[in-house]
Amino acid sequence: MEVLYPRCCGLDIHKRLVVACLVTPGPDGQPAKQVRSFGAMTEDLLALADWLAAHEVTHVAMESTGVYWRPIWNVLEGAFELLLVNARHVKATPTDYPY
Repeated sequence: MEVLYPRCCGLDIHKRLVVACLVTPGPDGQPAKQVRSFGAMTEDLLALADWLAAHEVTHVAMESTGVYWRPIWNVLEGAFELLLVNARHVKATPTDYPY
């Protein structure tokens, strides 16, 4: 599989919780995955932005879940390439990649 974005993150957004799945190149060149949870308050979202920046993330994808994605978009906008995706399309992607 061709890697399009070597440093990216997918966000699963809930009312009070944001789960981030970060994919970066591992020490052996293979993709390495990290999962971390953040709260939904501004301070938590700023911590999320700092964590993504520390890992040199370039692209962040998030589901358009109700209105909960909007504050996250506002905090991350300008620092990362943001993608607002349809949840049905994301759920159709295979998750059993050989990491």
